[in-house]
Amino acid sequence: MEQSVRDEILAKLKAAPKVPLPPRPPRPKLHEHSLTGEAVIEKFMKTLLEETGIVHRVKNHEEVLRKLSEIAYEERLKKVMVSTDEIIAPLNLKAWGERKDIQVMTPKDFPDRNSFRDAVFDQAEAGITGADFAVAESGSLGLAFHPDQARLVSLAPILHIAVVPVDRVLAYYEQGIPKIFGEKGKYPSQFVFITGPSMTGDIEGVLFKGMHGPRKVIVILVG
Repeated sequence: MEQSVRDEILAKLKAAPKVPLPPRPPRPKLHEHSLTGEAVIEKFMKTLLEETGIVHRVKNHEEVLRKLSEIAYEERLKKVMVSTDEIIAPLNLKAWGERKDIQVMTPKDFPDRNSFRDAVFDQAEAGITGADFAVAESGSLGLAFHPDQARLVSLAPILHIAVVPVDRVLAYYEQGIPKIFGEKGKYPSQFVFITGPSMTGDIEGVLFKGMHGPRKVIVILVG
């Protein structure tokens, strides 16, 4: 009896007229998708400030060094750890540090990971890095880690300074995916999004900065 009822129901379902699904309504276009040029850069600066980050814009490498000197004076920096990525290496920060009486260290200066780790946690007052890209919709930095972009340089010191060419500022996240995963077989082992200073909250929702990373994030846009 149960089988006949089942068959009857299935027969009715099969005999039911096929009604086409209604067309999907158009999805609203995200505001960030329509941004181009200077509007993208302005959006990034605005959203980073909303995340309590700090942003400066300069024209060229010479002005980057001048701005770094201003920051070093304001923050009273005497020891910094810097990456050797394709943005930072051309700045020759070792020479800059000698002129400004600032000790500039790189991960490659240390014979092993333990000595580097001790220096970046206990000695470095700031970490200076480049970034693979920046995202305007959230004010985030995207960093893929590799031998020239050691993870702890951006995450361990209490101050993180990132130098970012304006042509690396993207409107939204999806535009950054090909830059990281576009070349087959060359995927980073680690990747991080940095959106303003490190923050965590207690059980009452009170936010604290610098508990698990930099207390201050400064971005220098170049171009």
